[in-house]
Amino acid sequence: MPEISRFLGIIITMYWSEHNPPHFHAKYGEYKIVVHIKSGVVEGKFPKRALKMVMEWYEIHKNELLEDWELCTQRKMPNSIKPLE
Repeated sequence: MPEISRFLGIIITMYWSEHNPPHFHAKYGEYKIVVHIKSGVVEGKFPKRALKMVMEWYEIHKNELLEDWELCTQRKMPNSIKPLE
């Protein structure tokens, strides 16, 4: 599971052998969510403040996330994405 980005204690990853729809995983302590890239739908639970940061990062990097999804479906290493500043 390649790590794509890390910021403020949040780790963003994608798996190589994932299923559609395109999505990424975020982990913060014991909390885990899945965010669907095209729709922004979130599955799982996250603290409100951490979720806000993930969604802000997601909006900024949506196109890069879709590119990384394509790389992962080809079993290629995704590109790192700049952390939220």
